[in-house]
Amino acid sequence: MTVNLEVAEGVGAILLDRPPMNALDVATQDRLKELAEEATRREDVRAVVIYGGEKVFAAGADIKEMQAMDHTAMVLRARALQDSFTAVARIPKPVVAAVTGYALGGGCELALCADFRIAADNAKLGQPEILLGLIPGAGGTQRLARLIGPSKAKDLIFTGRMVKADEAEKLGLVDRVVPAADVYTEARAWAAKLAQGPAIALRAAKESIDTGLETEIDTGLAVERNWFAGLFATADREIGMRSFVEEGPGKAKFL
Repeated sequence: MTVNLEVAEGVGAILLDRPPMNALDVATQDRLKELAEEATRREDVRAVVIYGGEKVFAAGADIKEMQAMDHTAMVLRARALQDSFTAVARIPKPVVAAVTGYALGGGCELALCADFRIAADNAKLGQPEILLGLIPGAGGTQRLARLIGPSKAKDLIFTGRMVKADEAEKLGLVDRVVPAADVYTEARAWAAKLAQGPAIALRAAKESIDTGLETEIDTGLAVERNWFAGLFATADREIGMRSFVEEGPGKAKFL
């Protein structure tokens, strides 16, 4: 399989395994969607890490495969391409991308689907599609602009240039830069910590933030309001408030 899901201690690791560069061909895209949906369904998965291995996250689409596709073929494929990445972005649990080496084109777009990005100090990220006479097609024009702002997104997309980890951090494209040997460990630690949190409240927070970014503020506020009130019906809210009153903040053990 070109993508695998390994689950341990509440953390689901989505592992890309298509050497040498984890090129995201059609089969890999479809498998990614399948495993993102599995991670969404599984109650034993409370947080997710996306990882491409020690050397590379994902160097982009399979260009040879794409070169053989004409307009009609891509019209039929483009929605499925976006849907595979959207399935990752819609996982209703905390998701962290552990980025090593190259994260280019579709690889960068996959990292953008995570809630948090930890990058190796030797990582290089970018959207080089313009150099092929194309634009990002797996959500890059939308998610990158929402993450770092339109002008910075246009710089990267218009030029197709790669940025090293330190510049990516300054742009807000990645959230933390660590030594390459520590990337996966750091990502799992972040995910494991959140896996111990209140699952429904984390889902509510993620959906409220993401919906607000995708719509106008009134809709976002309505989603927030409904989730906020709804959480009063959960066991985790009872546990959290009782622990706060009896033991002080930050000591609750959620289900």
